[in-house]
Amino acid sequence: MEVILKKDVDKIGKAGAVVNVKEGFARNFLFPHDLAQPVTDAILKKLEQDALVKSAQSAKIKEEAVKLEERLSKLSLAIKVLTQGEEKLYGSINVFEISLALKEEGFDIDKNLIDLSEPIKVLGVYEVLIKLHAEVTAKVKLSIVKK
Repeated sequence: MEVILKKDVDKIGKAGAVVNVKEGFARNFLFPHDLAQPVTDAILKKLEQDALVKSAQSAKIKEEAVKLEERLSKLSLAIKVLTQGEEKLYGSINVFEISLALKEEGFDIDKNLIDLSEPIKVLGVYEVLIKLHAEVTAKVKLSIVKK
């Protein structure tokens, strides 16, 4: 018997998948626990429409991420810090400080999207990656300068 899963079911499939199960399993377990429903033409059409809507939304989000990436790639951030001697910083620059510097420039970027392999501890110019979308990554030029 073919059913459409409403929720993820271990060893059977993910929500929205059309799976073939034994009739007794569907009738005695999946249907009473509201985990699945029988396959009908109307439900299949609705699933297809939902998939189209979801794909359109994903494309729109990606397009917005590309536009933001273009703006960010032109940006050059400068963070002024106190130093010990000539080059070494008292503390370090991490994703939180970079996120604050981006907010001051008008970009509301979550610190979890900033990809920094390790905190910055020396003056200089760095390239910071920001993951805007699964397929879109922006590179921002970051200058760490002495106060």
